[in-house]
Amino acid sequence: MKRAYYTASIFDFCNQTPNEVLGEMIRQHSFDLTAFQRDAWVEQTLLLSDALAGHKGKIYFEFSIPRMGRRIDSVVIIGPVVFVIEFKVGASTYEAADLDQVVDYALDLHNFHEGSHNAILIPILVATRAPAEGCQISMLPDSGLINPIRCNSDNLEETINSALNVKLEQSIDCSTWEGSGYKPTPTIIEATLALYNGHSVSEISRSDASTLNLSETSNIVAEIIALSKDQSQKSIVFVTGVPGAGKTLVGLDIATTHIDPDDELYSVFLSGNGPLVRILQEALARDKVARVKANAEKIRKGDALSEVKAFIQNVHHFRDEGLLDLINPPVEHVALFDEAQRAWTKAQTMKFMREKKNRPDFNQSEPEFLISCMDRHKDWAVVVCLVGGGQEINTGEAGISEWFDAIEQSFAHWEIYLSDNLTDSEYGAGAIVHKAKENAMVTFRPELHLQTSVRSFRSEKVSLFVKQLLDLNEAAARENLALIHEKYPIVLTRDLDVAKNWVKTQARGSERYGMVVSSQADRLKPHAIDVRVKANPVHWFLNGKEDVRSSYYLEDAATEFDVQGLELDWVCMAWDADFRYNAEGWKNWSFRGSKWQRINKIERQTYQKNAYRVLLTRARQGMVIFVPKGNAEDHTRPCEYYNATYNYLKRLGMSTL
Repeated sequence: MKRAYYTASIFDFCNQTPNEVLGEMIRQHSFDLTAFQRDAWVEQTLLLSDALAGHKGKIYFEFSIPRMGRRIDSVVIIGPVVFVIEFKVGASTYEAADLDQVVDYALDLHNFHEGSHNAILIPILVATRAPAEGCQISMLPDSGLINPIRCNSDNLEETINSALNVKLEQSIDCSTWEGSGYKPTPTIIEATLALYNGHSVSEISRSDASTLNLSETSNIVAEIIALSKDQSQKSIVFVTGVPGAGKTLVGLDIATTHIDPDDELYSVFLSGNGPLVRILQEALARDKVARVKANAEKIRKGDALSEVKAFIQNVHHFRDEGLLDLINPPVEHVALFDEAQRAWTKAQTMKFMREKKNRPDFNQSEPEFLISCMDRHKDWAVVVCLVGGGQEINTGEAGISEWFDAIEQSFAHWEIYLSDNLTDSEYGAGAIVHKAKENAMVTFRPELHLQTSVRSFRSEKVSLFVKQLLDLNEAAARENLALIHEKYPIVLTRDLDVAKNWVKTQARGSERYGMVVSSQADRLKPHAIDVRVKANPVHWFLNGKEDVRSSYYLEDAATEFDVQGLELDWVCMAWDADFRYNAEGWKNWSFRGSKWQRINKIERQTYQKNAYRVLLTRARQGMVIFVPKGNAEDHTRPCEYYNATYNYLKRLGMSTL
């Protein structure tokens, strides 16, 4: 993919007319060009032509950042410096959001573009009519980036020359820089926006040797869909992987590939994760409105929301439609079930149907009924189950075994595809794989299991560390943490204010941070954390720093139910006495009335352990864990409830604040 609309040496650029540059950019621009955008490009061209005269290097206009679904106005390479320039033509002030934007672009190059890892990256915000400010060169803490520089149309040349007065080292080879790999790891929100707007999973995901290429998995699923259609067969595909491995990304890629309602391969992305569905729908709708507005057109937010709701749906709404019409198949031939391990058991589904739907005769598990809906197609159908191990966190969630039981009992004519690399105990996978090897309808494809987390671009071993921590594999956890702590800091404190300040100082640009807690963390109220006060996940995940409802304010804490399937750059996790460590291992508690009560049911203990697994794997770049000191005068918070947990985490090698 051509990364920029216009690329030239600075010498050639300065010797071209603005119309020649503009013509090249218009040829590469695939959307309707507004007069505002055309005039902005012309002014940018004139300003940079004057500012760069006499310099040697290369210039790029509209440089693509597919992970963010956006383009940098201009990238200029001179010597060892990469200037990342964002223009706000006609602006008379330097807005904080604009500064975050140009820092985000520079961070993206620094983190994900190999040629920029060791370059001097200088983000510049050009508000053409704003007051001039002095050019001060200072580094962003722990980033290798220069703090963003503000300038206007009059002092852009002076700003660039001042920045180049810093000590220069070996110059960047522009050809090598252009050809170097771009290996992004998008958040699920960024990925959804990029996929929905026409990017492919190969463009927005990593593809280096240390990470299983997600496009391989997507291609295998696409092949199975095509095969099922051609041979009029019905197939169920299990895509499994460790937390953060990209299962949802694979599902979204398949869904967006077949998004046209007129296409016979019309597909739908389904999730029982209510917060995730609401957040993705809202993010897509906001993006749609913003894009239409940028083209000087109008669209109602409600219309945009209706459009995206056909693409991403709550699985329970899909189920209810199937209940209203028990004969006809859904319009979609391909149904992708995200977090399929959370589908309900037969007992839980029967209870729900009896109490909430007035269907006392219902006798199927949720997997069995969902497959039956797709089985109504006369010709072909495909069900894709995106399954995470150790992610069941609520009563009645079945895990992967319920899907296999449903196929065995009711849908023996369906073809089954899964990976024989499925070995983790969190899946109960040993018995499943052993049984599947005896089934002639099973085809094993190793690409269907994603073994490496891509949520954290700084370290791929975070998920393993969390597993070792929770499994009380102390020696292995300590060894693993020692390998990852420099790239992915995990720190420990007993002061909540210190914890909040840590995530604030770590984040740069618009990197998102927030506080997460267990839904059973009832005795954090003395620290102004009340899990009974529910955060609105849409506001929490999508709204900006100025909004008190956003995660940035660190006032509302999100629980495992709010954050499963999503992620933040930096996480402040508060650890209460519901999940305690002692010499015998983890002990599970629930606060009822005025005291803690032991959780004795193995199933509930598993849910609670998995809740902490979810919370501990939400951060992309690092996290701080806050363990309260307790209070000897409060019988619900004695110090011993917390000290052993704190000491265990400290023994693993976490730095303390």
